Parts: sequence; C-alpha cells; structure tokens
Amino acid sequence: MSSDVAVVLLFALAGFLIGGAYTTWKTARPLAIALGVCAVLAAAGAVVWLI
Repeated sequence: MSSDVAVVLLFALAGFLIGGAYTTWKTARPLAIALGVCAVLAAAGAVVWLI
C-alpha cells in the first residue's frame, strides 16, 4: 500500500469518527468523547505518517 493511500485512509477514518462523535454527543457523551479521542489519534497518525 502506498504511503499516500494510508494517509488518505487515516484522514477519512478521522472524518468518520468525528462525524460519529458529533452524532452521539447528545445521547452518549462518554462514547462521543472516546470517538473524538480516536479521531484525534487517527489524524495525528496521518500527519506523522505524512512527515
């Protein structure tokens, strides 16, 4: 797998996780916080992999 493909996939995963966190914020805040943390980790991993 190309490095660029991995970066794009990690950013896409972060986007889906942020969307899930936004959607679940009113009903399940602990889950939303966990999804947000995972989104930040995925985005950070993409940035580190890009560098």
